[in-house]
Amino acid sequence: MSGWRDFCAPLLDFLFPPRCPACGAYVEKKGGWCAPCLASAVRVRRLPLDDAQRGAISEAWALGLYHGPLRALLLPLKFKNRRDGLDALKTFLDAAGEKLPQAGRGQELVVPVPLFAAKEKARGGNQTEMIFRDWLTARGWTWRRALVRTRETEPQFGLPAPQRMENIRGAFAPADDISREEMAGKTILLVDDIFTTGATLAECARTLKAAGAAEVRALALSSDRV
Repeated sequence: MSGWRDFCAPLLDFLFPPRCPACGAYVEKKGGWCAPCLASAVRVRRLPLDDAQRGAISEAWALGLYHGPLRALLLPLKFKNRRDGLDALKTFLDAAGEKLPQAGRGQELVVPVPLFAAKEKARGGNQTEMIFRDWLTARGWTWRRALVRTRETEPQFGLPAPQRMENIRGAFAPADDISREEMAGKTILLVDDIFTTGATLAECARTLKAAGAAEVRALALSSDRV
């Protein structure tokens, strides 16, 4: 199947020329961005954490703003299982990675924020894994599904901050095949697609530290926090 796609790719590019996901300008290859839009989309920055979050997460970083082209690429992937935006996200990650300090470079374990099993099945996968796994393993991290979500939770979107914390409290546990010896003393990079209030990431980080991790850092594809 991949050979057939490779064979057809030049024809498809001729019939449907690739366009920048932000402005629609023609670009050289699938997944490409025009230079001004890519430069505007990359907003690598360290995110502010409150006192409770700093007790679980040593630092948190975002690669771009949520509202904008990243949102337009994320929502179809997340809710409609449309993966045609993954090439554009990979191009974005490659550009953003050049500006990411040592905090986001390969160290020990990278762990995605998990979905509840039924939701992951309905969505056709975990969008955070689709976005980050290949990119981070190529940068030297060991990908590990070290967490599971133990119960379905209400969508965090639209909930005020105190309700977000209550909604997510106790919703995560170490995966069955994770031993304390494997986690002990490790630096974990915890990844998610969106950082809003940080409640979900902080609860995941507390679970990882309770399981033996020495330090948890967080990396989100997008956030509107500055």
